[in-house]
Amino acid sequence: MSRGKILVSQDASSHVIKLEGDVRVVLCASLNDYMNTIFKSKTISRIIVDMVETEGVDSTTLGLLARLAIYSNEKFNIRPIVFCPDASLYETLMVMGLDEVFEIVKSKQSDLNNCRELSSESTGSAVDIKAHVLMAHKLLSSINEKNKNEFLDLIAVLEKEK
Repeated sequence: MSRGKILVSQDASSHVIKLEGDVRVVLCASLNDYMNTIFKSKTISRIIVDMVETEGVDSTTLGLLARLAIYSNEKFNIRPIVFCPDASLYETLMVMGLDEVFEIVKSKQSDLNNCRELSSESTGSAVDIKAHVLMAHKLLSSINEKNKNEFLDLIAVLEKEK
């Protein structure tokens, strides 16, 4: 698998997040920071997550994406769209219950223009990274009972380490 990277693009009221390669926890601090800029927006009309060139994602990344969708549903009353033509990744999204918070499209379409790459350099300490991992897995657990059972032990361990 190729090294993961996250590209972003935005205009006045739309945001696109493109995941390329194997996207893992090392990129999550940058993704979380970018999502916080989205959350500060006054109005958002559309959020797209482009997984057309994604080879893999870990559960922390999926949890952060769930956070983005849940917040967008609640604050902006929009349901973000995920473009995911890869059958295996699509199945992962469905098994995790992300179809409950995203509109997931098995398409190769995307709206990525004038993008910039988010830094892969860690912007946080080990404590910050553990906090991101804990938050992401709690959010995944909140989506459905299967996820809750899946991540129960991990959450318990991370909470003890706080």
